[in-house]
This record gives sequence, structure tokens and C-alpha cells, in this order.
Amino acid sequence: MKPGYYRWGVCALLFFATTINYLDRQVVALLKPMLSKEFNWTEITYSRIVLAFSITYAIGIFFAGKLVDTIGTRKGYALSVSVWSAAAMLHALVQNTIGFGVARALLGIGESGNFPTAIKTVAEWFPKKERALATGIFNSGSNIGAIVAPAVVPYLAVRYGWQSAFFWTGILGFIWLLGWWRFYQTPAAQSKLSAAEYAHIHSDTEPEIKGQQSPWLTLFRHRQTWAVIFGKLLTDPIWWFFLFWLPSYFSTIFNLPDNALGKPLIIIYSAAMVGSIGGGYLSSYLIRKGTRVFVARKLSLFIFACCVVPVVLVNNNHSLWQVVGIISLAAAAHQAWSANVYTLASDMFPKQAVSSVSGIGGMAGSVGGILFPIVVGLLLNHYKILGDIGAGYRILFIICASMYLLAWVLVHCCAPKMETVKFD
Repeated sequence: MKPGYYRWGVCALLFFATTINYLDRQVVALLKPMLSKEFNWTEITYSRIVLAFSITYAIGIFFAGKLVDTIGTRKGYALSVSVWSAAAMLHALVQNTIGFGVARALLGIGESGNFPTAIKTVAEWFPKKERALATGIFNSGSNIGAIVAPAVVPYLAVRYGWQSAFFWTGILGFIWLLGWWRFYQTPAAQSKLSAAEYAHIHSDTEPEIKGQQSPWLTLFRHRQTWAVIFGKLLTDPIWWFFLFWLPSYFSTIFNLPDNALGKPLIIIYSAAMVGSIGGGYLSSYLIRKGTRVFVARKLSLFIFACCVVPVVLVNNNHSLWQVVGIISLAAAAHQAWSANVYTLASDMFPKQAVSSVSGIGGMAGSVGGILFPIVVGLLLNHYKILGDIGAGYRILFIICASMYLLAWVLVHCCAPKMETVKFD
């Protein structure tokens, strides 16, 4: 008897939550030229606003995993979306740079719950052979959010004022919340789930010990935890650089006006969406064909790491659309990488620890996200003063090109065969 498809409806909810998550996150980057003029922001000022988000996101994601493991995915997601949606709308009320810093900090706290909760939900609803694909699908929402934002945000800002862009994107989270609370339960509590699909979900015969809490601090003793940490620490900052600085890059280097930024950004994030789903599909396909899980994941990660390397060619390329093509490949490779790195936690840890490990990995990525914007701001401000901001961007693309292969080596050293962790 074939299993049903209810689990894919759950995946759709995760996809839309992640779309809204990134839509809210992207607004300030798209409005940077407009807000910089109104509030007299320098590159360093803007990097500090990004930093306010990054710091609270890092702190929040560390604790979000443990919180979700304690209160469950249904309540955890509801809390996270409520906080970040309120924070997104709060941006519309601020009147100075400090206010933006506070609003970004609150947004970071709320948004930090998205990925730990989504990863745990995938672990609850999908067997291992489907998890990378499910993760790739929901993670592609980050790209849809980044695609929709350039098409919608500048229009709202120019037509109705920049405050309206924050207000209307923020309210979407509360609309999503109605659907989540109405349709979501864990598999054991979902009456609409068929017996065949329930059996399929639990086909890995992976027992979950009722009432056992994840030994949170002791997770750092396991090499597998450090594989997840390095997989996120070195690569997440690169995505955040793309997310927060690409609009400014195209505006500065290619002199694109605000209303012309949409097309190159939509192309890049469309490619990233394909990469997210394709990356999840590749390792899932290899596993279905009989490849061992750790071989499928490692091989996929290595391929995607190599696909980021050509971004170094941006240094010598002066054609807008060639640059868009190269960055599109790198963005697609990052999302493919990300879909598989997210899945490492559910591959190597029991379900009751998945959110905690995902939170630790997310925190590591956010620590990188805290440090890298400082470097970006100082580097770009330095070369801007020298009259050659393009040189600063060239150095940053060289850094982007090298980080994924370094991360792959460290992941492999920490978890050569990705053995499953067993708690005493």
C-alpha cells in the first residue's frame, strides 16, 4: 500500500514560513540606498545594523534548538513566527538609526527559531532517505523570499513610503500562523495521517525515547556536532554577504538604480532555489540507488563546494550578466550545500537532539555572520575612501570562493563515516 502525501503538505508549510522569514530579512538590504540617504548611513553604520541582527540571531538560535526540543515544534514555530513578524512590522515605526538597530535585534531573536524548528519537523515527518529533499524544498523558500522581495519591496517603498514595505511583509507571518495552528500536529497526534504513511515515516526504525531530554552541553563532546558546526560556521556568512550586500554591490559597481536591481537579484535567487531543491534531490537520489548515506552526503557536499570556486572569476569580469551568471552558480551551490548540511544533524543524531544540534550549528553560522560583516564593512569603507570600492569586493569574492572546500575538509575530518551518536 502506497503511503499518502500529508507529510509533503507539512513540508509546504515549512517552505512558506522560510519564504516569509527571508522576505522579512531582505527588506533592509533592498532599501539600503534609500535609507542610507535618509539616515546618513556609511558602510560601517550599515554593517553595524546587520551586526545587530547577527548577534541576536546567533544567541537566539543557540537557545531556540533546546527550546523547541522542550516545548515541541507546534508551539515553537508559533512563538518564533509571532516574534519575528511583530519585529518586522516594528521597523515601520522607527525614526532613527538606533531604532533600526533595536528592530533588527528583535527580528534576529524571532527569526532564529525558523531553521531549528523546521529541521526537527523534517526529522519527525520524513524518513532519512527523504530528508535532504524535504530540507531542500523548504530551504528553497529562502530563495523565493529573496526573489519576491526585489519585485515587491522597492515598489511599495517608492509608491507608499519605505515604512509600508516593512509593515506589509511583516503581516504575512501572522497570516501563515493561522494555517500552521489549524493544520499542524506531530505524526502521532495527526488524525488525518494514514497508517501507511505513518509506517513510511517511521521506516528507519529509529526509536525516540519518550521523555528523554537532549544532553545539551555534552553534545559538544561529539565529533559529529563539530562537523555540523564547521559546515555552518564557514559558509553561512557567505550567504549573508550575498543577501545583505549584493543589492549594494550591483548599485555601486554597475550603477544600477533602485528600480533596476530586481532583475539580476531575481535571476540569482531563482538559481539558488533550483540549487536548494536539486542539492537535496541529488543526495536523496544516491541513497535510493543504494549509496551509503555518508557517501551520498559527502560526495554531494564536495561537488557543491567546487561549484562555488568560480565566483573568484568575478574579480576579472566586468560584464553585468556574466557576473550575475557566476554569482548565480555560487548561490545555487550554497543552497545545495546548505540543504545537505542541515540534514547532517538528523543523519547523525536521534530525533530528540536534532533541534539542539541544528541550533548549535545555526549559532556557529551566525557567529561567522557576526564576524564577517565587520570585515566587510571595514574593507569596503577602506577601499571606498581610496576611491576603489571594487577592490574591496574582489577580495571578498576570493574569500567566498575558498570557504566551502575548507569547510568540506573539516566536516570530513570530524565525521569521516557519519556514525550515529548514541546517548548513554
